[in-house]
Amino acid sequence: MKFWIPPALVMVIFGGFMYLLARFLPFGSFNFFGREELAYFLFGLGFLVILIAVVQFGKKRTTTDPLHLEKASSLVVKGIYNFTRNPMYLGMLLFLLAFGLKLGNAFNTLLAAGFVYWINHFQIIPEEKVLLEKFGKEYTLYCKLTRRWF
Repeated sequence: MKFWIPPALVMVIFGGFMYLLARFLPFGSFNFFGREELAYFLFGLGFLVILIAVVQFGKKRTTTDPLHLEKASSLVVKGIYNFTRNPMYLGMLLFLLAFGLKLGNAFNTLLAAGFVYWINHFQIIPEEKVLLEKFGKEYTLYCKLTRRWF
């Protein structure tokens, strides 16, 4: 399976666009009580979600590299993977939402939605095809029981 841009880099690129939008768009600014605290909470939650997911992959001794899914040795379906099939991407989304809150521009939510579209279309769907070929019925059942994002 070949991807052009690693997911972490996609997140950084969308974060860059969010910064540029907040910096140069003359409207859309917002503020509310607790905005920064919520941003820190979402960032911490995203970090925790990713950390738990990586630890679970480590326990199963399988790859976390989305560029080489053929190296996957087992399907991880327990723990945080009971709630989301893609906790690492969910964590990245939480990072972007936190960053958008920190920047304080409402239009950054559109860029966060764009990130979800990009990851779904160019990352998750191709990954799912590889995992279906590799793990067959077990993966099909897992997909029926667990949502893609949350």
